[in-house]
Amino acid sequence: MLYHLAEYFKASGIDIPGLGLFGYLSFRAIAAFTLALLISIFAGKRIIGWLQKKQIGETIRDLGLEGQMQKKGTPTMGGIIIFIALVVPMVLVGDFYNIYNILLLISTVWFFLIGFTDDYIKVFKRNKEGMSEKGKLAAQGVMALAIGLAVCFSDDIVVRENVTVTETMTAVYEEGADEASGLAVMEQTERHDVIKSTKTTIPFVKNHEFDYKWLSPFKGTWGWYCKWIIYVLMIIIVITACSNGVNLTDGMDGLAAGTSAIVGVVLGLFAWLGGNIVNAEYLNIMYIPGSGDIAVFMSALVGALIGFLWYNTYPAQVFMGDTGSLMLGGIIGVTAVLIRKELLIPILCGVFFAESVSVLLQRGWFRYTKKKYGEGRRIFKMAPLHHHFQKEDIPALIKCPAKALPEAKIVSRFWIVGMILGVITIALLKVR
Repeated sequence: MLYHLAEYFKASGIDIPGLGLFGYLSFRAIAAFTLALLISIFAGKRIIGWLQKKQIGETIRDLGLEGQMQKKGTPTMGGIIIFIALVVPMVLVGDFYNIYNILLLISTVWFFLIGFTDDYIKVFKRNKEGMSEKGKLAAQGVMALAIGLAVCFSDDIVVRENVTVTETMTAVYEEGADEASGLAVMEQTERHDVIKSTKTTIPFVKNHEFDYKWLSPFKGTWGWYCKWIIYVLMIIIVITACSNGVNLTDGMDGLAAGTSAIVGVVLGLFAWLGGNIVNAEYLNIMYIPGSGDIAVFMSALVGALIGFLWYNTYPAQVFMGDTGSLMLGGIIGVTAVLIRKELLIPILCGVFFAESVSVLLQRGWFRYTKKKYGEGRRIFKMAPLHHHFQKEDIPALIKCPAKALPEAKIVSRFWIVGMILGVITIALLKVR
């Protein structure tokens, strides 16, 4: 709103001191971060009080974890705090005409509603299962498909590509020249085209580019359709996996929020660099026109998460619930897709990836051993992975650590791992 107001006054020739700052991406990113942080901290206290008044408390299953039952009754659905602290700054300083902001805001609302519905069923309907897994996956898949189709068909979502152009010139000689006229000369020049593309970023290869058309078994017209189908399917997988990965990680005080904030910083940096033609050319990375505004969105997200951590760190005064975790994962997945960094997700979001894989391995191994030996066996002491470090004296293939670790230490170490993975992901921009 303020951004467009400033643009209107500028176009009208009205000079109001200070409004010109809204034309700078850096100023709007700082403003979004500050506003989100303040809203999250000050509005968060009131929202927590309201949740307590409505007796919207977490239902705890006794899994034999240290300090677990002490959390019973702690207000949940704290994702409402993150949602408000994120959306309000974007309404104030965001660009409503930017396709990337539009898609991110729609995705935020959609995944928020999925998580809110899940928590509502658990809290108010007294159904511990919440939404069915198939229902959540279907709802996530619908939004992911919409994003994929937008990337496929929107004329505003393009990338800038260097194209080598070969030109044929004819040298014409004046009368009296020794050489014959009409000599053909070949010359190659570079042209910069803004095009629809299925290219994305991948480390360890020349130019860090991977094109999904390389996976297509067809060429020509069928190949064109096939590459976009493959790309859209990948987008659906990435977004749904990210949303559920953060959801699985949300099992300790501050774990999901802190790790998501780290990921948000890196994605914001990528958006900032990739949305600026000078920075993109200097670093030899993909330039995506208009994507710089995603940095403003991610700044607001990081500010909202840091403010939320004020109340969510151990011992937590509020839990984000599925209202927050499904929304955060959805935002991360959509952002990664829009800035063409989805193939870096297993590295950047290594914590979320490990949590998801631990659950899949645990379930698969338990079912396999139960069928083969008549008794289910475990790979980890407990899944998701963060709970593995809280248990001891449980038969499992992986017994390390022998003693249970305090929750606060586990969270801090997961944060450190997240930071290391973030630095590695950034460093991969220069590894070829």
